[in-house]
Amino acid sequence: MITVVVRVWMPDRPGALGQVASRIGAVRGDVLGIEILEQGAGRAIDELTVALPGEELISLLSAEIDDVDGVSVENIRQVEIDRIDTNLAALAVGAAMAECDPDDRLEVLCSGLQRVVEADWVVAMRGGDTVAEYGEAPELAWLQAFLAGSEHLDGIDDAAPSDMVWAHLVASGMYVAAGRAERPIHERERVRVSLLGRLADALL
Repeated sequence: MITVVVRVWMPDRPGALGQVASRIGAVRGDVLGIEILEQGAGRAIDELTVALPGEELISLLSAEIDDVDGVSVENIRQVEIDRIDTNLAALAVGAAMAECDPDDRLEVLCSGLQRVVEADWVVAMRGGDTVAEYGEAPELAWLQAFLAGSEHLDGIDDAAPSDMVWAHLVASGMYVAAGRAERPIHERERVRVSLLGRLADALL
């Protein structure tokens, strides 16, 4: 057995999710979890965690789901079979920040965000200085200018870039930003990062 995460766009109407689940069952898949990442304008973006009997069924699974009227697959990716639910992972990061030495909290936040967002990079900045960096971030001068100019946004706004998410830690005078190239970042993910940022700000 393998585990895959399927992101699908579907009409926000009764029965649409049931049709998708039926197609998953048709290729002997088992739905392990469902998360609604975004809703609005008559559309929903759902993330489904699915167990499949083998890797060779991934392309067939995609074709079956795409065949449902009004539904399209954004992305399918294979994950570890023991992958932790993203909401539990975010709670675990919050608990780790609360329990660790205060001097380690920023490091715990950044490394935790990398896991929760499945990010290619994470950066924490204060003023013009980078105080933590994981992975290969964009050009830091550009990132600093963008974050400084985005204080009117909350990281959840529709104007936010689809490949980046951030939190403004007001009391700490810091920004924490994360990004990934392969998949767009959706509203539910942005809310998680915003809440983790608020918790971190209170602890820092």
